[in-house]
Amino acid sequence: MPLPGVEVDQKTVVDSTGALEIPKVPEHMVVIGGGVIGLELGSVWRRLGAKVTVVEFVDQILPGFDGEVRRETAKLFKKQGMELKLSTKVTGVTVDNGVATVTVEPAAGGASETMTADAVLVSIGRKANVDGLNLEAIGLELNKRDQIETDHSFRTKVDGVWAIGDCIPGLMLAHKAEDEGVAVAENIAGQTGIVNEDVIPSVVYTMPEIAGVGLTEEAARDKTAESGGIKVGKFPFAANSRAKTNRDTDGFVKIIADAKTDRVLGVWIVSSLAGTLIAEAAIAMEFGATSEDIAYTCHAHPTHAEAIKEAAMAVQGKPIHI
Repeated sequence: MPLPGVEVDQKTVVDSTGALEIPKVPEHMVVIGGGVIGLELGSVWRRLGAKVTVVEFVDQILPGFDGEVRRETAKLFKKQGMELKLSTKVTGVTVDNGVATVTVEPAAGGASETMTADAVLVSIGRKANVDGLNLEAIGLELNKRDQIETDHSFRTKVDGVWAIGDCIPGLMLAHKAEDEGVAVAENIAGQTGIVNEDVIPSVVYTMPEIAGVGLTEEAARDKTAESGGIKVGKFPFAANSRAKTNRDTDGFVKIIADAKTDRVLGVWIVSSLAGTLIAEAAIAMEFGATSEDIAYTCHAHPTHAEAIKEAAMAVQGKPIHI
């Protein structure tokens, strides 16, 4: 998505594609947007030696993620040397001879300030790539977010036209689109193709990685407020044997379960292996597992996956190693 008043030239001011093609490590990169893409690419260039400043309009990074995860990862990124300017908006970017001047001010209004940078990454979000499809010719209208609406089987309102992936509502993730592609092919063939939209894992490929599936703690509390609330179990990798052996102890596993049924509602992981570990949580949730189911499943030692078992035990107040 473009930012009004900021021109992407793919040289000094780049989008996510241009950020992969910068010919040298920037001395200072300003990242506009503290979401997934901005943090992933910003952290890459930080690890390569660039000074990185992330400007985010709201008061925390990673909008939409679990609140505790957002706070913990902000601490880790600051520890790595990234500067986070939260509750801040960009009001303008000018470029002169390869040097960008970025003007910012408090999101709530106030005095402006400027920063200079030799690279600016615009990463405020993505939108459906539907331009040029000539959908109006068949009477297929877009919704208010310029996306194509479908039913549960991925049919559109126009007979014979189906849609999947980033052009329909939902998470814009390759693995979601892949599963939808399988499902829609099955549906077109007269079979039954289903994608469980409640169990789609998300991964932020920073270091450490950040992964989640299901509900955040905040969303789970709201959803269960009238039915008994939630229970939360958390286990730090600082107490995990494999993580300690690898000297890679940042992060934690957090499991959110329904207080009445014990069914797992959401799992959040911050770890160098979070993207791989989240698959276990997704499988458990797809099968309707309770936290007790995970807690009583034997996990090999020493592995990072033991932290998932211990977080499940912590839901019941019975972790072993903390």
